[in-house]
This record gives sequence, C-alpha cells and structure tokens, in this order.
Amino acid sequence: MEIKEFFRSKDRTHWLAMIQTCDWPAGQFLYELLTTNQIHKFCGEHVRLFLLTDGTKLAAFCTLSDVDDIKKTDKSPWIGFVYTYPAYRGRHYMRTLLNFACETARNDGAEEVFVATGETGLYEKYGFSFYDMMENAVGVQSKVYRKELS
Repeated sequence: MEIKEFFRSKDRTHWLAMIQTCDWPAGQFLYELLTTNQIHKFCGEHVRLFLLTDGTKLAAFCTLSDVDDIKKTDKSPWIGFVYTYPAYRGRHYMRTLLNFACETARNDGAEEVFVATGETGLYEKYGFSFYDMMENAVGVQSKVYRKELS
C-alpha cells in the first residue's frame, strides 16, 4: 500500500477513473468537483486529495482542506470525502490514511483537525471525539468530530 497525493500524481487520469467507480454519492460528487475544476471552490485553495493505493487499484481516499461541508465556521482544517472501497473494508486501512492526513495537518501547523459526518462510532476509534452539531451546506445538522494533533 502506498499513499499518493492526487494533485501531484502523474497518473491523475487513472486515479480519476478509479474515483468515478465509487458507489458512494459523495464520492461521485468529489469526481464531479474534480472533473469540473470546482474542487478549490468547494474545499478551499489548500485542498489535498490523498489516495491509498494498492498497485494500480484504489483502496481508499480522503481530502484535507481548508473547508468541507460545514461552511459557517472558522474551524480548519477538515478531513473529508473519507471512503474505503468495499474490497478493502474491515482491514483498518482508513487508519493509515487518516493518520497521514493528521500528520500532514500537524506539519502544516494545525493543532487540531475536524471531520463532519453522519456516522457514529467510526471516527472515535481513530482518536476523534465529538465536538458539536453544525449545519452542513444543504442545511442538515451534521456531527462534527475533532482530533487534537499535539
């Protein structure tokens, strides 16, 4: 397994095609943002898309960005678009990717990182704790989790 940054990859076309196969609606939205060059408008100028690869296969991905689905906040940075492909689930590969995103945020000077989700019990096992309920971009309340990076 190897972690790659999409925007620095020479194989962006290949990885974009892999993201397109995602069966999760938010993954399809990410694909749309990437193909229409709207990713920076949605996630901010400093967005990174991390790919956990298995050779030429995509095992998982997530973003690290200035903003995510929660728009009315000054909290930053955000981990978003967190997805593991079905064939790779149950092996805790997301831990590797989340740790990498957190380490990158720490190296960028962040003291904490946030994630917005509808899930319960997923991010806690990776060191996140419930922070607050906040309204997402479509007006729905979303759970926000926080992880200290000290």
